[in-house]
Amino acid sequence: MKKILFFLISFFLFCLPVLGIEFNLESQNALLYNIDENKVLYAKDSLEKVAIASMTKVMSAIVALENIPYLDQKVILTNQDFLGLKEANLSVAGLKVGQRVTYEDLLYCLLLPSGADAAAALVNNIASSKAKFVAMMNAKAKEIGMNNTHFANETGLDDKDAYSTMEDVVIMFNYALKNPTFKKIITTSTYTTSDKSLTVKSTTKETMKKANLEMDYLLGGKTGTTKQAGKCLVSYANLKGTNLILVTGGSNNSLGNVLDHKKIYDYFLNNYSKQTIIDLNELILSLDTKYLKQDQVNFYAKEKIERYLPNDFNKNDLEYEYKGIDLITKKNTKNAFLGVLSIKYQDETLANIDIFLEDSLEIDYLKIIASKKIEIISIFLILFLGLIILKRKNKSF
Repeated sequence: MKKILFFLISFFLFCLPVLGIEFNLESQNALLYNIDENKVLYAKDSLEKVAIASMTKVMSAIVALENIPYLDQKVILTNQDFLGLKEANLSVAGLKVGQRVTYEDLLYCLLLPSGADAAAALVNNIASSKAKFVAMMNAKAKEIGMNNTHFANETGLDDKDAYSTMEDVVIMFNYALKNPTFKKIITTSTYTTSDKSLTVKSTTKETMKKANLEMDYLLGGKTGTTKQAGKCLVSYANLKGTNLILVTGGSNNSLGNVLDHKKIYDYFLNNYSKQTIIDLNELILSLDTKYLKQDQVNFYAKEKIERYLPNDFNKNDLEYEYKGIDLITKKNTKNAFLGVLSIKYQDETLANIDIFLEDSLEIDYLKIIASKKIEIISIFLILFLGLIILKRKNKSF
């Protein structure tokens, strides 16, 4: 069921229309996704297969979270957890050989400062080999609908066999956010390990400070940098009650990733908001009846419906399209499904509302008689003529 759910999410996610907005970005690739409405708001070359650098560690965290026994279980770091890290010039959290830490410590060290040392320790304690762990990452990617992704390592180090797309990164990050532990970690600014020996900080939020950017709406994220990937960032934000994911990649500017995120988020912060398209108890549809005491049945909204739309949205521009039974008769019983009402704005369907007949309706026999008056009169005339003919026959005898 979970596999089907995320396949549907990924399918609908990228079949929906993208708003015609253009930004002058430092990044070569980008995608902004509205979590609440499962809708892409902006995309730039989001299907291009590219390197995603340390955004890969989001999948490493997913695999770890779904395979560790307990968050507070402790492991002892060994020399194996640090092999080759310095030679590959990988970023580390600052963990030490012999240090006794929890799986939770490792996850914070993996996601906040993007520690390759934490990634190696997770691999060594969860899987029998790096190859097996990477296989688990690829299996998970396939399961959740990342159809244009292949991982070659747990850190995001450049590799000819490692690639993804902005769309797949959004699918991955959206999946990860559904895990309460991941969400808690990724939105944390500073964390001290359980043994009190190490304090790590969010690279995402530290980069924002370095760029002197005010983004109170940005709740957390995961940066990435390699020669092939450039500067990357996937972030999670809340703009006036709307939850969004933004991913960018391929910037050659040292601060291009955070600058682009601010530019895109600020545009939507200033130009978009939640708009009411249907109020609670608002009349949304009326259907005529036949041979029933009620001439018409009215249908009212069961809930208030809001959508993330431009600030200049005008409710009068909404279009309503109903497909279903358009004449209610005695054949339509209580709780019967009648059809679907679609609410559209600028050729985009904002909501589909199922219409059900909520009450039992009484037959009006007088209406039936009135509608059949010609037939009834004809029957009476035939009977009357028959009686006359019968009487004449009786007299002849």
